[in-house]
Amino acid sequence: MDGVDGVLADFGHPGQTAHVLASASRALSPALRQELLALNTPGENELHRAALAANALARLYAEVVADLLQRSGLASIQIIAVGAHGQTVRHRPQEFDGTGYTLQLNQPALLAELCGIDVVADFRSRDVAAGGQGAPLVPPFHQAVFGDATQNRAVLNIGGISNVTLLPGAAKQADTPLIGFDCGPGNALMDAWCQLHTGARYDDRGRWAAQGAVQTALLSVLQEEAFFSKPPPKSTGRDLFNLPWLRQRLTGFEGLAAQDVQATLTELTAWACAQSLRWATHSPELLVVCGGGALNDVLMQRLQAALASTRVCSSTDLGVSPTEVEALAFAWLAQQTHLRRTASVASVTGAQGARILGAVYPA
Repeated sequence: MDGVDGVLADFGHPGQTAHVLASASRALSPALRQELLALNTPGENELHRAALAANALARLYAEVVADLLQRSGLASIQIIAVGAHGQTVRHRPQEFDGTGYTLQLNQPALLAELCGIDVVADFRSRDVAAGGQGAPLVPPFHQAVFGDATQNRAVLNIGGISNVTLLPGAAKQADTPLIGFDCGPGNALMDAWCQLHTGARYDDRGRWAAQGAVQTALLSVLQEEAFFSKPPPKSTGRDLFNLPWLRQRLTGFEGLAAQDVQATLTELTAWACAQSLRWATHSPELLVVCGGGALNDVLMQRLQAALASTRVCSSTDLGVSPTEVEALAFAWLAQQTHLRRTASVASVTGAQGARILGAVYPA
C-alpha cells in the first residue's frame, strides 16, 4: 500500500535467470491509498468506488511503465508484456461455496491502452478456480532466482502480508515438493498502528518500535489467532489482519503505551515468520528476506534472534534489491503466461494441478 514498484527485466540475459535493466516507483496518493484500504472491508457503493480506484491505479501503473522506458532508453515496441498484478482488496479462497474468490483491483484494458504494450493480469483467479488458494504465487520464481544446489534456503517476502518459500538444496529437491505459504501479517499491522498514532505511513527502520518494549501478555493474545496454527497450504490478507482485528485483541490492554504495542506487533511479525520455518523438511541454513520488511532493522534483528541456527540476510546480499523482488516476480509470471507455461504449483496452493496463470490484454 506504499506505492507502485516496477522493474524492466531481461529474461534472455546469458547466464542469469533475470537481469534488471531499470527500476522505478511511484507513491500512491493519500486519497487513493485511503480508498484502497477502505475497500478491504465492506462499505457503501463499493462497486462504483472500486471501479474508479482501479482506473486510478492503472494510470499510476502507466506512469511507472513510462518511467521505466525513459530510464532504459527502450521503446514500448521492444517490450513483450507488462505483468500487472493489481491491488488485492479481498482474498477468500475456498470459502462460502467451496471455490471462494480473490479480488485484485486493476484495469488492465486501460493500462494496455495507455502503454501500447500487451498486459498480463489476473494471475490468481485460475488457481482459485482449480481449487487452490491463489497465493502465494512467487515460490516458483523464488526457486528459480534464489535456489542453491547445496544449501537449504528459505525466502521470506514481507509486504503487507508475509509469505515464505522453503527451498531445499537441489540434491534434495527431487523428492521434496516445493512448499510456500502465507505466514501471517507482514507490515500491515505495524503500518496501520504507526499511521494511527504518528501519522507516518510506516515505522522507518523500526525506530518507533525500538522505543517500546514487547508486552508478553499481549503477544500471547495475538498469537492465539487460529491462522497461525493452520497447516499449509494457506493464505491470508488484510481481510483478517487489520485494525479492527487488533483493536478487538487490545481489549484489557488500553493502558499500554502506543510504542509498546508497536514493539509487540513487530515481535508478532517476526515470530509468525520464524515459526513458519518449522514446516521445512530440511532446516534452512539461510533465510533471504525481501519486501519492505527487509528495510526494518528492528524486525530483521528480531528475526535473527528467533532463528539462532539460520542466518538471516537481505536479498540485496544475493544481488536483488528487496524492493524489486516482487515486481520482478510478476514480470517473470507474465513471461510464463506469454510462453504458455504453467506457473502455479499444486503443493503450494493446494490446487488440483499446475495451471497457466493470467489473462492477456493485447495492445
